[in-house]
Amino acid sequence: MTIRVLLADDQTLVRDGFRMILEAQDDLEVTGAARDGAEAVEMASVQRPDLVLMDIRMPRMDGIAATRQITAALPDTRVLVLTTFDLDDYVYDALLAGASGFLLKDVGRDELVNAVRVVAGGEALLAPSVTRRLLGDFVRSRSAATQQATQQATQEAPQQTTVDRGAGPEVLTGRELDTLNLLAQGLSNLQIAERMVVSEHTVKTHVSNVFHKLGLRDRVHAVIYAYEHGLISPGG
Repeated sequence: MTIRVLLADDQTLVRDGFRMILEAQDDLEVTGAARDGAEAVEMASVQRPDLVLMDIRMPRMDGIAATRQITAALPDTRVLVLTTFDLDDYVYDALLAGASGFLLKDVGRDELVNAVRVVAGGEALLAPSVTRRLLGDFVRSRSAATQQATQQATQEAPQQTTVDRGAGPEVLTGRELDTLNLLAQGLSNLQIAERMVVSEHTVKTHVSNVFHKLGLRDRVHAVIYAYEHGLISPGG
């Protein structure tokens, strides 16, 4: 099956380099190359790619706004965000916007190809060392911001009810909760199957049920959910 990829980067050399690498693979097809976020949104709406390789800092519309629009309009399209080696703070916003993975700008040829396949398939978290650090920092920053907002809201309106943040882990069966915990550790379906001593098909069913019951987009957001609900600690 061919994975259709849309490139979005304001640097011509980056776009051309990624296109050359991806098109050398039999299972990857570059559908187009956008020069900014606005163009990426327009092209994605027409081409409906499987994945958008999205830079963050671009003119007219940045990658975060573009990611938000694309994931809202095209739920089956995954967005793989390009970030700098020093872990750009904007990545946290990209997570909230619906991004499904991260890729360093100085990535090697094989890593780029593998990352595109991984994120397009939604099978596993890519670059665990990068992703886990990002998610750990992300959750800590979110938790601090939430606590501050809650304290402020309590002071300003003590009688206000708590905002519903979605279904809690209690809606999951025991096996589904086990699956979420293992998934949050970055394990693939095959690895989860081996841990739980079940078939890979059964794991896929559990993963699908977890996503549906909790309203999650993919595995990256399942990890965020697990962190925020105390099922796994950052770096754990």
